[in-house]
Amino acid sequence: MPVKIPDALPATRILADENIFVMTEKRSAHQDIRPLKIAILNLMPHKADTETQLLRLIGNTPLQVEVTLLHTDTYASRHTDSEHLSTFYRTFKQIEDDFFDGLIITGAPVEMMDFTDVQYWQELRDVMDWADARVFSTLFICWAAQAGLFYHYGIGKETLPQKLSGVFGHRLLRRDCKLTRGFDDIFDIPVSRHTGLVESDVYACRDLMVLAVSREAGIGLIVSADGRRVFATGHGEYDQDTLLHEYIRDMNQGASPEPPSGYFPCDDPQKAPVVRWRGHANLLFQNWLNYYVYQETPYNLSELNQRGRASE
Repeated sequence: MPVKIPDALPATRILADENIFVMTEKRSAHQDIRPLKIAILNLMPHKADTETQLLRLIGNTPLQVEVTLLHTDTYASRHTDSEHLSTFYRTFKQIEDDFFDGLIITGAPVEMMDFTDVQYWQELRDVMDWADARVFSTLFICWAAQAGLFYHYGIGKETLPQKLSGVFGHRLLRRDCKLTRGFDDIFDIPVSRHTGLVESDVYACRDLMVLAVSREAGIGLIVSADGRRVFATGHGEYDQDTLLHEYIRDMNQGASPEPPSGYFPCDDPQKAPVVRWRGHANLLFQNWLNYYVYQETPYNLSELNQRGRASE
């Protein structure tokens, strides 16, 4: 089934060329099925790249999804054309009276800052409060996962000795969770960050279930007891060359980074990276959309904050 996106969005052509089922707004208007309403708060600097990565995963599900792209109002992006934002994006203030089946909050390159020092921190807090009442399930990615865990549960982060970059094997801990149905015992996730969670705080929180861990990268996947909050500390949405571009960027900025671990064949940056994470990334998004959104959200979204959620 398709993902419903604006006709002129650049990602439409890219995804169609990749044989991802997309549906234009004009075509979807002739169908009687209510699509899932998914909002994406895109905090990444190169928004067109991130929106394509996420739409690729959302579009590979057997559900029709209507996507609303959001950007911050309190911080102006320096790496995305203003015309692109004004054409395809909305701000939180423009949608705060609406209800959504799901919300995705992306990572952001602000992890070395204290949460409260981030320019749009109050706006993000408003979004997270709003999501508790008007969104059925929220997926937090990378820095957003750290921010969500800090805001909702008081779980802190700590600076790592050096940047953690690469593709790391994660061990599945829970087979009884719908979010990880079909997962292998060990699966790969791209990781790119300078900070990590205070993991003892995560394990001590009774409302949180740790689903996957990595010996090198730590906790990779967490879900709240009611399934309305999912925290992914890595970047399953990354393209084949995303870590490569970040590695080159870091070198051009004068850093001396180690090549991303487990990313290049034989750890040789002269060789093309091999994608080993796409299958589980697709499965994660499929399971989240199906079991944590589609199977649970009310048909009439105005009833959303009046319904409890069935337990696992």
